[in-house]
Amino acid sequence: AKVAFDFGAEGIGLCRTEHMFFEEDRISLVRKMILAADTNERVKFLERLQPIQSDDFYKIFKAAEGKSVNIRLLDPPLHEFLPRDDKTIAIIAEEVGVTVDQLKAKITSIAEFNPMMGHRGLRLAVTYPEIAVMQTKAVIRAAINVQKKHPDWKMNPEIMIPLTSEVKEFNVVKKVVVETADEEIKKAGVNLAYQVGTMVEIPRACLTADEIAKNADFFCFGTNDLTQMTFGFSRDDAGKFLNAYYDNKIFESDPFAKLDQVGVGKLMKMAIDLGKPVNPHLHVGICGEHGGDPSSVEFCHNIGLD
Repeated sequence: AKVAFDFGAEGIGLCRTEHMFFEEDRISLVRKMILAADTNERVKFLERLQPIQSDDFYKIFKAAEGKSVNIRLLDPPLHEFLPRDDKTIAIIAEEVGVTVDQLKAKITSIAEFNPMMGHRGLRLAVTYPEIAVMQTKAVIRAAINVQKKHPDWKMNPEIMIPLTSEVKEFNVVKKVVVETADEEIKKAGVNLAYQVGTMVEIPRACLTADEIAKNADFFCFGTNDLTQMTFGFSRDDAGKFLNAYYDNKIFESDPFAKLDQVGVGKLMKMAIDLGKPVNPHLHVGICGEHGGDPSSVEFCHNIGLD
């Protein structure tokens, strides 16, 4: 973050929190949290993770010096954090107090056939609201601590809820975030503005954007997943057949590198056209890889992205 701001970045549009979990000093806690037998046990490990995450956010906010920082809640499926090798499984089993076979059975039960369309994004927060509570506390406490040390900086953390497809699920998770944030702010006795919005990466979110926009402070198009779900192509596997598409002049370029303006772009425009009238203050951005492609940037500008 510091390097980016030194180079003139005006803000951070997507801070991925899950990458912080893979650090050596915390992956064990994350695994124990995922494998916890019940909510109370899960909360116990989350409470140990919270100050670690908060410290990360504190450093990012400090590097930003009051500039915009948008932090996404946990997004990937939980199986990505679990060990696959027998040696690590044996160590974790001993630490958690179960047999290796019991732990392997638990890991197998969490595995999914199609994880990118499975138990991830805000679905995790609906199932385990305590994860969203922990991450919200980490964000807000970090922002409060930076604000106290630098009262001249205008802190306004943005919390992004990933993978919304239905307004009711967004509202459920937003309620958890807002109640947690407001309680932290009240407890600290400070005034702190914050925003809660969502990643628009499922076609249904575009089609029902007028509903979602009523309660969202911002939209951020996750065009990697939006492309994946609109075409029905797996981004990880499409390379196996895309060359044949180029040869047959079906595609001129990789739709994951250059935005498909005709299809995916139409969904994006629809989301803006539906969302802005019901929420004139709706801020709309992009956090897919297409945000680095010049022709895609021009298209985004023309359809009204901020």
